[in-house]
Amino acid sequence: MKAIRIVIIGGVAGGASAAARARRHSESARITVIERGPDVSFANCGLPYHIGGEIEDRGELALQTPESLRQLLNLEVITLTEAIAIDPQARQVTLRSVADGSESVIGYDELILSPGASPLRPPLPGIDHDKILTLRNLQDMDRIKAEVEKVDSVAVIGAGFIGLEMAEQLIRLGKKVSLVELLPQVLPQLDAEVVRPLQRELVAQGVELFLGDGIDGFEDRNGRPAALLKSGRVLETGLVLLSIGVRPESTLGREAGIELGPRGHIRVDAYQRTSAPHVYAVGDVCESPDPLLGGHVAIALGGPANRQGRTAADHIFLGERALPFRGSIGTSIVRVFGKTAGIAGASERRLQTAGLPYRTVTVNGPSHASYFPGAETITLKLLWSPEDGRVLGAQAVGGEGVDKRLDVMATAIHGRMTIDDLVHLEFAYAPPFNSAKDVINTAGFAATNLRDGLLVAVDSLADAEGQPIIDVRPPASAAALPVPGAVNIPLPALRSRLEEIDKSRPVFTVCQMGKTSYFAARILANHGYDARSILGGAHHQAPREGD
Repeated sequence: MKAIRIVIIGGVAGGASAAARARRHSESARITVIERGPDVSFANCGLPYHIGGEIEDRGELALQTPESLRQLLNLEVITLTEAIAIDPQARQVTLRSVADGSESVIGYDELILSPGASPLRPPLPGIDHDKILTLRNLQDMDRIKAEVEKVDSVAVIGAGFIGLEMAEQLIRLGKKVSLVELLPQVLPQLDAEVVRPLQRELVAQGVELFLGDGIDGFEDRNGRPAALLKSGRVLETGLVLLSIGVRPESTLGREAGIELGPRGHIRVDAYQRTSAPHVYAVGDVCESPDPLLGGHVAIALGGPANRQGRTAADHIFLGERALPFRGSIGTSIVRVFGKTAGIAGASERRLQTAGLPYRTVTVNGPSHASYFPGAETITLKLLWSPEDGRVLGAQAVGGEGVDKRLDVMATAIHGRMTIDDLVHLEFAYAPPFNSAKDVINTAGFAATNLRDGLLVAVDSLADAEGQPIIDVRPPASAAALPVPGAVNIPLPALRSRLEEIDKSRPVFTVCQMGKTSYFAARILANHGYDARSILGGAHHQAPREGD
């Protein structure tokens, strides 16, 4: 039999995973990887941490070299070569050498597209200044690292995951850091109340935040870039790092007549097949079926790209017996100095955009037993369907243990679990590791209480503005973090002081974390009051002006 010829355009996560899986299926297959740059497999998620010096050895990021891939997997690896055209009918790819511009043609039996996505550089005035950089590959990393050593200040434009990672690492290097975000919060992938602790942490560490302010353009001022903000403010700095999103490198697919989604991603099915026969797409360039909300979704993450590469290779050799890619719910996490935040599944904004009904609750709990040294507070926001209780999303912020809770919630979402299931999830418990009731259990308790009418709640203090608020914390706690307009009646004294509370109006209860507020609301409700608990507690209130 003729050996099957597989051509893979692009390496890194998706392409390299597809090549490795294909080789495990067949020793006779002719597998060629085409890469425009000099590196075919590297840990792009680790790039900010080498710039900041936390990963000291650059070589740790080069997972495989062209030579090691040739030796390990018997691949033909062609670097510094760009794919410029696909002919799906002839099953050919036209290549161009980056070095001399010479062109050649390579044939294939099966083609896998894994060109990734490129950082956005909008056509703004002054955008071509040589001190305005983006981060995509090892060469970008090397240049940023070299430039950072020459300057005392850096402006990071965009406060998404990479922008926050870069801000943290630049502070680590002792630089003055300005962080600019068009939306009124950092990490727009999460809901606003969840990221407030991150914003406080950034400010505490010396990052200057410019939220709700975009970029109008740039100017050169004596060789240094100046960012011109829409508010009229001007940031003069030594270096600008753009981190405002990515664009799929789908030109090859579009010019070959392959179907694209509304944002320019190559559309694929559950086996990563494109609309062109014998052509697959994996990684950041594609959009695949959405397992959560239906339709298609593009998720630019290394984990899904690896699994998509595996799926494409499996389908080439196994056909319909291959395990289809089940889609990605976008589970993501970031560390920002002493805080960690992340998301699994849908945010409120995404559910609102999709027009889907949902309910939400926010709870707080310790990372492990509160009486064991080192416990840190985890804030967990849960979103679920009011129709069947199915978990739709979760967000968490805190210190130690945020990652564990997000992983459990991601598993719950993929498993189509409900809020009732969260009540009964069993966790490994010993004081150094957890509490007898995990914060996920607590979220399940609160959600089922809401559903069953045992808890009437509002999301934040803002929802109780102008209404009677009873602060049920001990006096010292209430004085340390006062709630404007609240009357302090500690929980143990509540039953004996009911006559002080107006029964003709709704009354709102608040505590430090949310649990005691619920207890107080139940006491009041059982005494005939229209009582509502403020979720999240004073610990999670929005900062006041001047804070």
